[in-house]
Amino acid sequence: MVSVVTTIQWDPVALAKYNKMLNLIPLFHRGLAKEVVNKKAEQNALSRGAAQVQECDIVSAFMTEVPKAFYSLMVRIMDEVGFDYKKYS
Repeated sequence: MVSVVTTIQWDPVALAKYNKMLNLIPLFHRGLAKEVVNKKAEQNALSRGAAQVQECDIVSAFMTEVPKAFYSLMVRIMDEVGFDYKKYS
């Protein structure tokens, strides 16, 4: 299991999906994805004035920070873990 270090609160359901998603990302990309998406998701939440990171912040972070070459893999994994990416794109 990949551990997620946070600086603000995360919605428990969204965090569980995120952890599950991280574990499905190929190992050689996992650490970088975690670092970049964690930071961007927290920035997204703070820019909304929110007290915690929610699903929309995580999905948006993946969509903006993950290279387009990995888009199909990312979408497949989002579907698998239950992120409703279509709702936020």
